[in-house]
Amino acid sequence: MQVLVTIPDEVAAQVVASGRSPESYVQELIAERNPIQQPSIAKKLADLESFFTEITAYSGKVPTLPDEAFSRESLYRDHD
Repeated sequence: MQVLVTIPDEVAAQVVASGRSPESYVQELIAERNPIQQPSIAKKLADLESFFTEITAYSGKVPTLPDEAFSRESLYRDHD
């Protein structure tokens, strides 16, 4: 992303006197104000895979419900 910024001449002169370019100075300021880096796609996918692994770790121990548990009558029996 490219952003055009107008800075005072005094600030630009101070930055140049310190041996830096105004562009690098502004980049440093932005980096200091926003230290949180976005995780990479690979990291997000690894986290998601880890989540699914944890959530399904004991799925083999969950008992299978009978078909009657999902019948309309069973779902609405307390709404008579």
